Amino acid sequence: MQKKLRVGTRKSKLAMWQTRYVVHLIRLFDPSLEIEIVPITTKGDRILDLPLPKVGDKGLFTKEIEKELLEKNIDLAVHSLKDLPTDLPAGLTIAAYSQRDYPFDALISRNGKRLKELPSGAVIGTSSLRRKVQVKKIRPDLEVKDIRGNVDTRLKKLEEGLYDAIILAQSSLERLGLGDKIGEVLDYFIPAVGQGIIAVETREDDTELIEFLRESVNEPSSEAEALAEREFLKTLGGGCQVPIGALAVVNYDGSMSIEGFVSDPRGERFLKAKLEGHALQAIELGKKLAQRLLQMGGDKII
Repeated sequence: MQKKLRVGTRKSKLAMWQTRYVVHLIRLFDPSLEIEIVPITTKGDRILDLPLPKVGDKGLFTKEIEKELLEKNIDLAVHSLKDLPTDLPAGLTIAAYSQRDYPFDALISRNGKRLKELPSGAVIGTSSLRRKVQVKKIRPDLEVKDIRGNVDTRLKKLEEGLYDAIILAQSSLERLGLGDKIGEVLDYFIPAVGQGIIAVETREDDTELIEFLRESVNEPSSEAEALAEREFLKTLGGGCQVPIGALAVVNYDGSMSIEGFVSDPRGERFLKAKLEGHALQAIELGKKLAQRLLQMGGDKII
């Protein structure tokens, strides 16, 4: 394998943290490697004046990085798994999945209140349809408004009083050392597919590098959870216009559970189901759960 690796990533503080974490794991395995981090600006980083569903482009935060990968300007790419579409460009593959941490959403409010304690009419900031419908299902009396920008930008908007509370991924906050700002971990929300997992993408013909990354970075339980959740999303076939969430959990004995939902954008038809099985059948479990929701009426929503 080559002795220098070029690693592509978005430029945000969170993306750089995740990339440095992957680089750290690689260096622990082989300290002799020379590693260069290559920051890349994506379409999602440029368009900040529209809600994500209105931008409506798969690969919003990954396309430009994948282009550099295909053109061999970088050797691997580090992504938040939840940003990666289930269908990757021809010639690319996910070589490794990091150990998952904090899959849940988190609420940060200006007064420290939990979601159920917020006053009627309070304004919640999130650009995620998945989070919006789950807020509305629990607190239909709250107002949900779009918010864009990196973590620091969103926190600043909260402090300026534009929102009474905002919802972010717990993993993002913890990785940036901002866990003390969390007012409530929303562990009763179903998170985004892949939330809390870092994915390492490579060219599928780079077999030596793939083998190296599977040894140095990949965590089998996280991989099984990712495969189940991504198969669930792929089978449902929902795009960014449809609220969808899933969470697979692998237990110490190898058993696995997966819970998922699909909803119309208003949250009027909210379908949820759960299955249990074994991590060795992760893909099959994800597919079966999606098929169950489709049979329950999800096909009309999608």
